[in-house]
Amino acid sequence: MEGKVIYDMEKKSLAQELSGNAYPGRGIVIGKSADGKYAVTAYFIMGRSSNSRNRIFVEDGTGIRTQAFDPSKLEDPSLIIYAPVRVLGNKTIVTNGDQTDTIYELMDKQQTFEQALRTREFEPDGPNYTPRISGIMHLENGGFNYAMSILKSNNGDPACCNRFTFAYEKPLAGEGRFIHTYMGDGDPLPSFEGEPTLIGIDGDIDSFTKMIWENLNEENKVSLFVRFIEIETGKYETRILNKNQ
Repeated sequence: MEGKVIYDMEKKSLAQELSGNAYPGRGIVIGKSADGKYAVTAYFIMGRSSNSRNRIFVEDGTGIRTQAFDPSKLEDPSLIIYAPVRVLGNKTIVTNGDQTDTIYELMDKQQTFEQALRTREFEPDGPNYTPRISGIMHLENGGFNYAMSILKSNNGDPACCNRFTFAYEKPLAGEGRFIHTYMGDGDPLPSFEGEPTLIGIDGDIDSFTKMIWENLNEENKVSLFVRFIEIETGKYETRILNKNQ
């Protein structure tokens, strides 16, 4: 083995990935708990504008939706009021926009996750052209796999839509992937680059939720959703934190 170089993707600390970035925008984490028993997901939103910050997550059946914290201050609901999480049978859909509904409706008609997203592209909020990020978790017969997607402009050029899907079969315990809309703060905001970041997943739902919330930028964080789904039974627990109380 001497002289052989093994290239391993470095597993990052989610806490450090979050605390080291003032504005990742919206983010999705999917993976498996350290004990291997739970499929884990988290979705957070952040905001720089008062319209974007004027939001909370509320439970809606088996999913969640965003709503205005102060309805009188709601300016433009089109890109900020949506259902980030919906459940279709044994599949849990998590996204940063109304493509949640597109995925739900077209998968219900036997299309795939990827096919459903071919009908959508990045958000029309130039010059940022915020990427649409999506995730899907599939639990069946005691097994779990997941996929993530990003639809983004071509390096800020809205003439082209670049589409990437990442599928993860038989994920390992204590590992997950993290994808977010922006590389960091900027004007315009730079779209996420590369494949979803390999991160470690530790602890139970409460410690995991606390870790994410405490490491999101205090000024910009708005809301956080976390769900642990028992892989054997499909039973789940949810945590929601909102900065606006």
